[in-house]
Amino acid sequence: MAGLVDTNILIYRFDPRFPEKQTRADELLREGIMDETIVVPHQAIIEFVAAATKPIAGGGQLLSVEEALREAEDLMNQFRVVYPTEGTVRAAFLGVMLYQLSWFDAHLWAYADERGLDTLWTEDFQHGRRYGGVRTIDPFQTSPDH
Repeated sequence: MAGLVDTNILIYRFDPRFPEKQTRADELLREGIMDETIVVPHQAIIEFVAAATKPIAGGGQLLSVEEALREAEDLMNQFRVVYPTEGTVRAAFLGVMLYQLSWFDAHLWAYADERGLDTLWTEDFQHGRRYGGVRTIDPFQTSPDH
């Protein structure tokens, strides 16, 4: 099953504050590399760099700017990266109006919908809900086999 990953999956891979989520995110991404089923939207790469380099509670940051940029480059080499098109933006309008999604969540959903991806891996949407042909799965609430 081909799926799109949200930024939070990418971030948890480097966040030791949540060891179970860190392990599951790492598993999901490794599986996606091996079977070529994970797609990364360019939006998630941009958000990843911003989130990984901002200060976190307790001080410090998850990654230095250099480390975050190196990881972003690795993501671009390891996964198929999708970029917005006019259709992506128009689909996001629909996601806002039809599903009452925030603009950024609608944009993320639109990447998957426009490209016929059946799964959106994220903890930010209702687990198991379908938005058109896209089912949202929170990998931290389900077994790896879901």
